Amino acid sequence: MLNRRNMMKQGTCLLASGFCAVQPWSGAAWAAGGNADGAGLAGAGPHNAQPRTGGHVRAASTSGSLSDTLDPARQSMATDYMRGNMFYDGLVALDETLTPHPALALSIDSTDFKTWHIQLRRGVCFHDGAPLTSADVVYSILRHKAPELGSQVHYLAMAMRTVKADGPLGVVIELDAPNIAFPSVLGLTNFAIIREGTTQFHKANGTGPFTCAVFQPGIRSVALRNPNFWKSDGVWVDSLELISISDDMARHNALLSGDVDIIASVAPRLVALIRKRNISVLESPTGTYTNLAIRQDVGPGQNPDFVQAMKLLFNREQMRSSIYLGFCRTGNDQPLPPEHRDCNTTLPQTRFDPDKARFLLKKNGFLNQSLPPLICSPAANGSVEMAVLLQNAAQNIGLKLDVRRMPADGYWSQSWMRFPMGFGNVNPRASADMTFALSFTSTAPWNESHWRDPQFDQLLALSRQEPDSAKRHALYNDMQAMIHTGSGVCIPSFITSLDGFHPRIGSVAQFSLLA
Repeated sequence: MLNRRNMMKQGTCLLASGFCAVQPWSGAAWAAGGNADGAGLAGAGPHNAQPRTGGHVRAASTSGSLSDTLDPARQSMATDYMRGNMFYDGLVALDETLTPHPALALSIDSTDFKTWHIQLRRGVCFHDGAPLTSADVVYSILRHKAPELGSQVHYLAMAMRTVKADGPLGVVIELDAPNIAFPSVLGLTNFAIIREGTTQFHKANGTGPFTCAVFQPGIRSVALRNPNFWKSDGVWVDSLELISISDDMARHNALLSGDVDIIASVAPRLVALIRKRNISVLESPTGTYTNLAIRQDVGPGQNPDFVQAMKLLFNREQMRSSIYLGFCRTGNDQPLPPEHRDCNTTLPQTRFDPDKARFLLKKNGFLNQSLPPLICSPAANGSVEMAVLLQNAAQNIGLKLDVRRMPADGYWSQSWMRFPMGFGNVNPRASADMTFALSFTSTAPWNESHWRDPQFDQLLALSRQEPDSAKRHALYNDMQAMIHTGSGVCIPSFITSLDGFHPRIGSVAQFSLLA
């Protein structure tokens, strides 16, 4: 089963990109058969000085457990993805706007968006010295199809009907149906390439910029510069240590004391304090959102008026200022953030309207009903605070909403999507197509509100074979309008990612531990 933390913040912030996202390789051919999807995300300021090579960098992530893994197929948490980008490469790399660029694939061509021809880069070697071949790519992709493996991208891999070698450096992938956005799928960290026949992952054997010296699940990883990295201008630093500090204050204190150079997920309330200490905070607007999902197959969510009333009870501006302290952008109950090039900006903004909400609830008798509780957890960023604000707004119009707070541990496997009304947390996908396919189609594995609309499914299929970007954009607009008015997902805001870094790191405008 897919894990909801799959595809975390690909290329959108300092840490979640694995500290070492490969920059677009302008010298390579790229023939994707049309404009690729992306989520135009803001960057930081310009470089102030040319970085110096060498040295050791210590970085702290927010999560770690004994289930940490070096198997790209099974990686599901933020720290896993960071390690994945340190030790492995994919056929495609996603840049800071989530636009796909060539990596191990020198070119990807398709004339019908169904059959894709991939030509691999020559001269690439795994950390053990073995050369990269088409057999490695075929093995790496096909293993995701085995249900017993527990791949986080099993659902996406099943859309690949065949994966075959075409000579020593050629691969042909045939899909079940056309999909113009397919190159973005190959950019997911889980689709990293491993050596043919690999079954043990005590150490990583990839083609990435760092080799694995130490791997202690839940504690730390130590990576060393790969002197044979295929990218000609190499790696900036000699070594990189990634440690897990799940406690919020301990992680911030480690940065303030200089014990680490970089931390992920700076708390909004601590941004001002950190900046006063001459420590920089990188703000990365992302497509991440915390949402309330009202299931439409059970309970009150079967009534569209109830769903609409709940959306009207979200005081989005209050949530923006009190929960995220301004480090977010207002959402409009559809999953593409306002800076996304395919965001439908013509939709009327859902606004806080308790009077209209009360009218809809009273008309349908909900003010006198016993309702299911709101399920929330610290695991879903800001959901506990959102639930309390929503509860207060409901109380003011005579609606009784109980809030049930679940522990963070086990929330995604034991509580999420299991109750009539519950909060989730969704991270940006590699393309608009993937956003719709994974969360809103009738067969989507993460269809949180159990919303099903055959017309929506048909529009997605049409968009996947539409070569004209303007027409595809129009289809995406129609699909967002359907989600906005029809689904039971309430999206009040899109969260800005915050990463802190010590002055000795310097500028991070184009930050990479790669040269």
